[in-house]
Amino acid sequence: MKKNKFIVVEGMEGAGKTTACQTIKKILLLKMIKNVIIVRQPGSTFISEKIRSLITSEHKKEKLNKYSELLLLYSARFQLLKNVIQPQLKKGNWIISDRHNLSSIAYQGGQGIKNSLIYDLIKITNKFAKPDLTIFFDIKQEIGLNRIILRSKLDRIEKKSSIFFSKVRKNYLKYISLNSKKIIINANLDLKMVNNHLKKKLNNWLKNSQ
Repeated sequence: MKKNKFIVVEGMEGAGKTTACQTIKKILLLKMIKNVIIVRQPGSTFISEKIRSLITSEHKKEKLNKYSELLLLYSARFQLLKNVIQPQLKKGNWIISDRHNLSSIAYQGGQGIKNSLIYDLIKITNKFAKPDLTIFFDIKQEIGLNRIILRSKLDRIEKKSSIFFSKVRKNYLKYISLNSKKIIINANLDLKMVNNHLKKKLNNWLKNSQ
């Protein structure tokens, strides 16, 4: 059996990350890898889920400052890394995470926060665990936003402007290109084609990974 891995799924709203996490788990199960845990960021611990609710909800009495948002996100991330991801990896379990550090570079960077500050926080996360693979689902902002409008009520983040999401996608494309441990999936296609591309690329990665 292959050594366990930490796999991160990234992408903008409407890219299909949640569905992709389940698909990845099914692919791993077909490879007889049964010890797989799916987590989401922010979230997946008691405290992290409370922080998630605080970040995604709108607050009429007070606006959430972008630096407060960044630090809240990393508070949730540290809780998850310390209490779930790191110990489960040590036990030999595989981790699939819906979002990780690249989301902060894309989203918080899109709000004008300097990368140097985000990278200082990333250095701390790397002491807990580093992703073995990042799977980026690239989607045009208008397609992604149309999908989430049809899906459910928009949260505070999803209501941000198209200009903001344009910055987010540019950040994603820029920084995923610098990552040597990546798979890029065209999420603009229909679900069947997206899944086929995911299965092909992930199986190839599994074949060649140690």
